[in-house]
Amino acid sequence: MGLDLTLFMADWARLGAFPVGEQADALGDAVWARDPEEDGTCWEDLPAGWHWPPGPDPDWCAEYRFFGTTGSEGFHSDAGRGWADMRPLVDPSVRADLDVFLGGLLWGADPAREPALGGGDGVFPPLPGGRSGVLLVSPPGAVAERAAAWGRVGSRLEALRGAFAAECVGWACRPQVFEEFTALLGEWGEVTGEAARRGWGLVGLP
Repeated sequence: MGLDLTLFMADWARLGAFPVGEQADALGDAVWARDPEEDGTCWEDLPAGWHWPPGPDPDWCAEYRFFGTTGSEGFHSDAGRGWADMRPLVDPSVRADLDVFLGGLLWGADPAREPALGGGDGVFPPLPGGRSGVLLVSPPGAVAERAAAWGRVGSRLEALRGAFAAECVGWACRPQVFEEFTALLGEWGEVTGEAARRGWGLVGLP
């Protein structure tokens, strides 16, 4: 049993207005204000894509449900390990943009590029002795960088096929099918693009 990944995008100013330590609950309380079981639907049966808060309050956050990963964080971390292993074999121009896009999402975060991971923006600051208890935090500025990088590289993923075959196929804890790997990257591209369009950030909760 691994962790589940619950991914939100949010208005960063609105999220930052909640007291430290209450932001995660605020996201869940907003999006899950209506219990789907009241309609005879289980949480696991909710369709993939964006889910918005019910009610008249202006939308300030949404949850994204991935199409092919059933919410498991393991699919995403496996993809990150795969990228770490294949990246030395990838053309430098493609590698540079994917490093920007994937860094802190699926592949080793750089605290210098992710100020939220160091508590610099006041949203999800680290707990004493470690991280903030979230799986990922990407403030609006970093989201905009990711979306720009994806705009440059999203149509060039076929260039990864050879490196993927060399470093992922047949290895444990790495993606096994190239098309599933690129489809997952494509979903992250859609997520970052939508958040960047709104000027929002991303938060991944366990």
